[in-house]
Amino acid sequence: MSDNEEITGAAAEGVEDIEPLKQQLIGEKARAEQYLASWQRAQADFINFKRRQEEQMGEWLKMFGEGLMRDILPVLDSLEAGIKNQGPGIKEQELGGLAGVRKQLLAILKKHGLEEMKSVGEKFDPERHEAVEEIKSEGKVGEVAEEMQKGYLLNGKILRVAKVRVNK
Repeated sequence: MSDNEEITGAAAEGVEDIEPLKQQLIGEKARAEQYLASWQRAQADFINFKRRQEEQMGEWLKMFGEGLMRDILPVLDSLEAGIKNQGPGIKEQELGGLAGVRKQLLAILKKHGLEEMKSVGEKFDPERHEAVEEIKSEGKVGEVAEEMQKGYLLNGKILRVAKVRVNK
């Protein structure tokens, strides 16, 4: 046997040894791709879960904020009634602490999304107004003449309708 024949024989044996390794490599690549796909699905599921949790937390905070605002509105109504009872001709500076407290409270509530609805002079809207009484006064028929209790919006959504007197 010559050296050439030995090399050719060894090469042939090497080819036979390489084929199972190639098959094993193909199998391992497939497993790696499966692991990668599983990991990517798990990561996407986690991202979706996290997004849903954040949305749910936001909804809970809104519900909590809405409840808190509903509880504070009677306090604001009482402050406004106290200011009105001081007399119509009294200037804001003469009202003392009531006007300051009202202004401060409104500023805090506004920062959290509360805003007063304008009613007087507006066309009566049953979604925004509750008609307490119809009266004859200057103005168009069906227009809000007087506001008995203010209405409020919270983040653009009606929190409380205004109780009003409407022109007939």
